[in-house]
Amino acid sequence: MKVNKRIARIWGRSLLAAAMLTIAVSGNAYADETNRLVPGTKIAGVLVGGKTTEEAKAEIEQYYSGQYELTVKRRGGTTETIKGTDIGYHGTVTGGIQAALDQQNASGRLTGPAAENNYTISVIGAFDEGALAAKVQALSCISGSDIVVTKNAQVSSWEEGKAFTIVPEVSGNSISTEKAMEAIKAALASGASELDLDSAGCYDAVTVTSADAGLKELCDVMNRCKDMTITYVFGDRTKDLSGAEITSWFNGVKDGAIDVNYSHVAAYVAGLAAEFDTVGRTRTFTAADGRNIDLTGPYGWQMDQAGEAAALIAMIQTGQTQNREPLYSLTAADRNNDWGNTYVEIDLTNQKVYMRKDGEYVWGADCVTGNVSKNYTTPPGIYSLTYKQRDRVLRGKIMENGKPEYESPVKYWMPFNGGIGLHDANWRGKFGGAIYKTGGSHGCVNLPPATVPALYDMVYKGIPVICYN
Repeated sequence: MKVNKRIARIWGRSLLAAAMLTIAVSGNAYADETNRLVPGTKIAGVLVGGKTTEEAKAEIEQYYSGQYELTVKRRGGTTETIKGTDIGYHGTVTGGIQAALDQQNASGRLTGPAAENNYTISVIGAFDEGALAAKVQALSCISGSDIVVTKNAQVSSWEEGKAFTIVPEVSGNSISTEKAMEAIKAALASGASELDLDSAGCYDAVTVTSADAGLKELCDVMNRCKDMTITYVFGDRTKDLSGAEITSWFNGVKDGAIDVNYSHVAAYVAGLAAEFDTVGRTRTFTAADGRNIDLTGPYGWQMDQAGEAAALIAMIQTGQTQNREPLYSLTAADRNNDWGNTYVEIDLTNQKVYMRKDGEYVWGADCVTGNVSKNYTTPPGIYSLTYKQRDRVLRGKIMENGKPEYESPVKYWMPFNGGIGLHDANWRGKFGGAIYKTGGSHGCVNLPPATVPALYDMVYKGIPVICYN
């Protein structure tokens, strides 16, 4: 009996040790399982059950680099596939696997068909942009033979002798390549497995129908343009722009308005300027002694071609017949003869200055102009008075000693050609005759002091000043 008791005690201790060992082994196994995803787990569509988070990350990235495909679904249910290997695709897992494992451990690590062990995580996809562009362009939904291009209703193109009509809209199945590319890139970047092009808004849609009131009004305006005439007025002369020529400039419609070809308009305006501008061109002036003299100069009419082209387009878009005086960058006193009937006249040959007002000669005096022998000859031409000023000191160019070539105080200063102007000259005892040939000025028109105040009172900024030989 004593022996049996001893054996029983030994046996009991052995059983206890075995039980404790079993508990320890079981605990270690449990600890190992909590570091692994439960069997049947799918993350981002990849089966990763039984793997650690690092192993699962590697498995998912390997799948996206080698087996990933994007299914592109078009309207009607047909699909096409973009293979990742065709576009150099690879995916990077940025997180979410550990959160899935934590959730499984917290919920008791359930497995089997009833357990929900599918997880979506963030996968950042990268790909070759050029390869993708070629692949997208080759999709049948983009370049297939069954594509019917969707078109808005529009006004018909110009055809000589024909009225403009409304061309009905076309509801097709064309896709915006730009929108499709944007949607496909977004799907690839997120690692999505499917993209519905219709749901993504990639199909072209009709936005203007033949019943559109604005389109009908625009068509009416374009037809009015066929019969309109824009008459340009240049004093006594006119130039007609016909509706037939106007409508031949139409490109169609843009942003709800007639799209007029700017280059044609600009060319037409340039032609007007070439025909009717007078600045720098030779004109015939009738002098006080009755002679007709051909002169040129910076005074006259010059069109603002850019401004007039824009204004002409705006006029055309109204469809209304109208008269038009163009925009000018430079203007003169009269559209017919430039200087009108009020101006200052300088006879360089006879050394005379006249003031003509409202067609009548109301003032005159002898003068002395630029010294011909020293090459200071006053240049002939058609100019205008820049301004007028009292009590001015006229100074010549600065010499090497730092002093001006001359300093001449004058009471009345009236410049018209840069530094050349009319003024009193109290240092002269005589005027007129041949003084100017060897004893003339530096280019200015010297006048007897007693005569100048009356002229100064009559002239004004912009009055034509005409010099001639």
